[in-house]
Order: sequence, then structure tokens, then C-alpha cells
Amino acid sequence: MRAFVNDIIGLCLYLAIILGCTYLAVHYVAQRTQVEGFSMFPTLSDGDHVLVDKLTYRFEEPKRYDIIVFPYRYEKETYYVKRIIGLPGETVRIDAQGTIFINNVALQEHYGTEAVNAPGYALLPRKLEDNEYFVLGDNRNDSVDSRSAQVGLVRRAEIIGRAFWRVRPFPESGAME
Repeated sequence: MRAFVNDIIGLCLYLAIILGCTYLAVHYVAQRTQVEGFSMFPTLSDGDHVLVDKLTYRFEEPKRYDIIVFPYRYEKETYYVKRIIGLPGETVRIDAQGTIFINNVALQEHYGTEAVNAPGYALLPRKLEDNEYFVLGDNRNDSVDSRSAQVGLVRRAEIIGRAFWRVRPFPESGAME
């Protein structure tokens, strides 16, 4: 009888440790997010599942071109997945021809391949504060991002983490650029 009680206590302790580790991993290390829409196409597509690294940004600052996840301000449990273009302290502007400028220098990047049709708030220079980031979707003309008041500039404290691994669909799973 005593062995049976010890086995039950051991099993309960084992389950508590597994549940505790799972809780810590989901809340502080990584989370899974599903992409809805085509704002990050061709990098990510509608229905893709990605893992979000919630740990790295506790030790280092986000970098230009990182794909980040942050909450939508007007709806709970809704997250945006966008690419960082402008960093704190920089001035971002998109001219009428759709060219992106960082501190008056044209941005040379290969993520957004088409000219931006609607510069929105970025038509005028946007000076980023010490804790602000300017984000765009890779599909620049089908993205609601920092050019819009609906999203605006993303504050550092709002960033949940960096999307780093596509989980699904399986043929395309792997590390993301």
C-alpha cells in the first residue's frame, strides 16, 4: 500500500513539473501564432503557423528586418506579424514614388519588392522616439502597418517577440529570414 501511495505522489509531482515547465515555456520562452491574411507574403502566407521567440529581446534589442509579433491595440487575442524597418532614433519617410527613406537615405532591401502605393502617415518624415519602431508588411500594398493610424508606431514594450520558425505548412517549415 505504501508503494502505491509513493507512486501516486511521484506521478503527481512529475505531472506538476511538466505543467510548470510548459507554463513557463509558453509564457516566457516561445508561443505559436497563426498568420491571417497576406500582408507578409511572400515570406509568410495566410494560414502559416510560426513560433515566436519571446526570450531573445529580453537580452538584446530588435534589429532592422526582424519579423516581430505585437498585439493589435483594439482587439484582444489578435496579434500582428510585421517586419521592422525603422529603428529608435531614426527618421522614416516614404516618398510619393513609394521609395522608403531612413534618415534621408533610400532603404536597400529585398523583402518588399514593389513600390509603396500609399505612404500614409510616412509621406511626411516620422522621427522615431527611443522606444519606437516603424514596421511594414512584406506585401507593402496589402498591409495595414505603421503607415496607418490603426497600427502606428510600435513601442518596444508592445513587442511580444521575434517570429523565427515556420511550423506549418510542413513542406515549408524551417527558420525564417
